[in-house]
Amino acid sequence: MSFSDFSKVESIKALNEFLADKSYIDGTNATQADVTTYKAFQKEYPQLTKWLNHIYSFTGKFEELPAGKAPAAAAAVEEEDDDDVDLFGSDDDEVDEAAEKLKAERLAEYAAKKAAKGPKPAAKSLVTLDVKPWDDETDLEELLANVKSIEKDGLVWGAHQWIPVGFGIKKLQINLVVEDEKVSLDELQQEIEEFEDHVQSTDIAAMSKL
Repeated sequence: MSFSDFSKVESIKALNEFLADKSYIDGTNATQADVTTYKAFQKEYPQLTKWLNHIYSFTGKFEELPAGKAPAAAAAVEEEDDDDVDLFGSDDDEVDEAAEKLKAERLAEYAAKKAAKGPKPAAKSLVTLDVKPWDDETDLEELLANVKSIEKDGLVWGAHQWIPVGFGIKKLQINLVVEDEKVSLDELQQEIEEFEDHVQSTDIAAMSKL
């Protein structure tokens, strides 16, 4: 038994029906009959074989693949009575209902899998911010208090230190953690610089993703 036997009749459809209750072309184990049939199929339908093998490699990711448009009849097999076999769709109401049911089941499985994983953790950044005072007479403790008085959802102030910059002037260097989607660093710097009596300018000294 080989693919040539099937190609004389209905080709793909006949081979599919023949294998409905079988795992192999002949017997209960893979034999040269399977190899011969596979090679014959591959030779007659090289692009279809290539496509099937390639798509099979995505089996574990089927539910995660993006939506796409399938042609109404991407391929058809000419039967003995010249009727076209639509491999991708059918006008039969029962087939459509089954397809919709299967689609709904897969969507439900995907939603359940996604829910089981839980929400993704928020993207956060660790930032080291430099805050420069006007001069050596600026009250640094008040400057620090003003900076840390700013409270936002997604903002956490961390440790700080005073860094000498010359002429008796020290700048405030303070660490903070922000949730990227909730806190704009540009806006935060603007708010700090609004303490005009104490703050000359601000700069981001370092930043890394957590």
